[in-house]
Amino acid sequence: MNFVDEVKKLGIELSAEQLDKFNIYYNYLIEVNQVMNLTAITKENEVYIKHFFDSLILASKTDLSRNDITLCDVGAGAGFPSIPLAICFPNLKVTIIDALQKRITFLNNLIEKLKLSNVEALHYRAEDFAKVKRESFEIVTARAVARLNILAELCLPLVKINGEFIALKGDDEDEISEADYCISKLGGKKKEIFHTFLPENMGNRTIIIYNKVKETPKSYPRSFASIKKNPLRG
Repeated sequence: MNFVDEVKKLGIELSAEQLDKFNIYYNYLIEVNQVMNLTAITKENEVYIKHFFDSLILASKTDLSRNDITLCDVGAGAGFPSIPLAICFPNLKVTIIDALQKRITFLNNLIEKLKLSNVEALHYRAEDFAKVKRESFEIVTARAVARLNILAELCLPLVKINGEFIALKGDDEDEISEADYCISKLGGKKKEIFHTFLPENMGNRTIIIYNKVKETPKSYPRSFASIKKNPLRG
């Protein structure tokens, strides 16, 4: 795969410096992955397609070119989609939160290696972060870390009114329908659903974009134990 050409189809022109950052990212990810479980995907071509390219798809579905957009990535793991987006869009102000300190340490080391001044990685559970940064971000992203009705309760409280919650998922229409009640209750409204395919037949992806149309009730998010035990359903 020619990564530069494929990314260009998404409307992103990669500079030599940005391409070098992806190379540094890949090598450091593989190095740390030998001692820490960050990804099961380790072949270079697959990492570039299933992680890097996959993370950048949403840039073709929402405008990230405006100045000083605030984006929060919930449960980013090894930095997807937030780090690839931060590399390509230096105008983004990216906040990454993850509940595992080891992953945050990896991400902060990565941010330093990549010399990214527009990213911070913080050790927080999403439900706790909502207490200090409620309705603070224009865009909140999450990439397949839980079912959509669970993700929505963790993410929508962080989204500003008129902002967007963007979920990157596989292809599960039942999961999307299951979340409709939860989304509405938390102040969201479905905007668009995009189905797409990764290069080289490496899988299909679904991007669901929700607008934040009203405030999330103050009683949400609940504790993660409560969310997981009793996800919001109609």
